[in-house]
Amino acid sequence: MEGLAMLKQVIGQLHYQSLIRNTLLFQQPRWTSLDIEDSSVDDFCGLVMTTGKSGSFRMSEPLKPPPPKKSRRDRSRGKSSGRSSATEVMEQEIWKDFPEDLFEAVIARLPIATFFRFRSVCRHWNSMLTSQSFSQHCTQIRQENPWFYTITHENVNSGAMYDPSLKKWHHPTISTPPTKLIVLPVASAGGLVCFLDIGHRNFFVCNPLTQSFKELPARSVKVWSRVAVGMTTNGNSTGSGYKILWVGGDGEYEVYDSVRNSWSRPGNMPAGMKLPLSLNFRSQTVSIDSTLYFMRSDPEGIVSYDMATGVWKQYIIPAPLHLTDHTLAECDGQIMLVGLLTKNAATCVCIWELQRMTLLWKEVDRMPNIWCLDFYGKHVRMTCLGNKGLLMLSLRSKQMNRLVTYNIARKEWLKVPGCVVPRGRKRQWIACGTAFHPCLTAVA
Repeated sequence: MEGLAMLKQVIGQLHYQSLIRNTLLFQQPRWTSLDIEDSSVDDFCGLVMTTGKSGSFRMSEPLKPPPPKKSRRDRSRGKSSGRSSATEVMEQEIWKDFPEDLFEAVIARLPIATFFRFRSVCRHWNSMLTSQSFSQHCTQIRQENPWFYTITHENVNSGAMYDPSLKKWHHPTISTPPTKLIVLPVASAGGLVCFLDIGHRNFFVCNPLTQSFKELPARSVKVWSRVAVGMTTNGNSTGSGYKILWVGGDGEYEVYDSVRNSWSRPGNMPAGMKLPLSLNFRSQTVSIDSTLYFMRSDPEGIVSYDMATGVWKQYIIPAPLHLTDHTLAECDGQIMLVGLLTKNAATCVCIWELQRMTLLWKEVDRMPNIWCLDFYGKHVRMTCLGNKGLLMLSLRSKQMNRLVTYNIARKEWLKVPGCVVPRGRKRQWIACGTAFHPCLTAVA
């Protein structure tokens, strides 16, 4: 009965929020102006800018937040009689005989953020995470947007997760390795995040939502230099296992198979592959199906590895001129490139798409000029924290610390609220991170 009451409360809140959202969508839109003199992040939070041709864009005012909740006394007086009557109908017709076997189906379709609350309702709900039927329900539901797992400069031993749907930061307590190591997120797949310690020696895999944590066995090849890392699943989810690839600059590489729980080296680097690889370690790895793509700088281009067949390939692709801090990205199976384009004192974030026929980069979008004015004359550095359809970019200089997201398919730029620890006021500086699709049932 306790779980049933909690479920009614959550769905009732979602129903009310849906009514508010539908009402606001039919309000007459209003134009708003932007004060370019104020470069603070919080002033721009929630502002969506959609670019068009020739760098033009339109600005729309964000939806107003729902009105504050009314007191129980006001509700009893009939001020919200319409919503109250609807709730009473639901209680009489549905909740009286709500089938127990539908609990898992309903909970699997709730927003991921509600997971942090429903685990504490009762033991039965908490045990759903290990239920095979609940896992099947979650597999059928694809999360539209990824989340971002980040590490801040102020606290490298704990992470912060950003939910772009609710525009909210979460601060989980990740289970720490047995030894007090600093671990950094380097790849993700199927709701799991792969971590590598700062000494490039030990690998760990974790589900940030459920705290499922695993230390991988030691690598058979002892390489202490910097490595690039990629991760894929053996199917549509981690239920069939996952694989992790690390590759060094001199051509050494190994593949970890979670089913066998061991490292191996299937295949060899082709003789025509130029060594050293000169990998661009600032660029994250892109995964499309079973193939991983890495960026290299000499010669400029891309190196790929098929996890299913063990075949390596290389592509010579000249980079755009005046490009810095660039990284690969992916959207619907298409390889993209994001980077800073700097000329004289002007700096702008640009997006390119790889043309498959010519193997050349074609510019498809760039950050609106009014935002780029804040970068003028500043030494700006950029870090890409996620490259799967929705990008999170960290832009920083001595005078600026800004986070933005970019939706590749919609061509939407959006400011991200500052990351502040609970009961704190100081905004955190994001050091690194990766995108992951949240999954409640993924097990490391």
